[in-house]
Amino acid sequence: MTAALEISGVSSGYGEALVLRNIDLVIEPGEIFALLGKNGMGKSTLLKTIMGYLPARAGHIRIAGAETTGLPPNRVARRSVAFTPQEKTLFQDLSVADNLRLVLPDMRRVEAELDRISTWFPVLRRRLHQKAGTLSGGEQKMLLMARAILPEARLMLVDEISEGLQPTMVRAVTDVLSAERKRRPMAALLVEQNVAFAWAVADRFAVLKRGEIVARGDVADPGALEVVEQHLRV
Repeated sequence: MTAALEISGVSSGYGEALVLRNIDLVIEPGEIFALLGKNGMGKSTLLKTIMGYLPARAGHIRIAGAETTGLPPNRVARRSVAFTPQEKTLFQDLSVADNLRLVLPDMRRVEAELDRISTWFPVLRRRLHQKAGTLSGGEQKMLLMARAILPEARLMLVDEISEGLQPTMVRAVTDVLSAERKRRPMAALLVEQNVAFAWAVADRFAVLKRGEIVARGDVADPGALEVVEQHLRV
């Protein structure tokens, strides 16, 4: 079976600074994979490299078997990839509905999909005609998550979605990811520091430390949680 995402020997960084070194990672179709690590370890850098915002200095990136190394972000997205960055990249002066129309131009389809999404994020329907910039921080994250889910991408890249969310909203994100994976072919790479959230939704994990993967395994492996927590403490 062709991997949803395959990263082979990838190094990347900013200017003269090399942040990632020789990263190898494979995510299978239908798998949710958690990339864990403290701030400044290179997690977001990896997502930006996969999306083409940063050039890979070495190695290869393949999405659904197709080489995407060196492609610009718009061409990577066309490979059925949805990216939810840590920064709230919403159009602040546009309504919730208009932000959703950016990924689904047909408003009738947006309305139909919202019926499903509202099961987890009911606030979005209530705020449909409100400007995105007037939403609370948690509501903006819900809009980002909905915007990633609506196009039904085969690969989701999600950066620190649980950061700053109330526990009820974290549970909603857990439920929506689990439900979406059951209803359609979808793989996800979740960058996280929230280990409890990662363990609730992911199949496998890796720990990134100073630009290198220092541990990996199944979340169900005996002792896996202790290994992760030890790396995050040090």
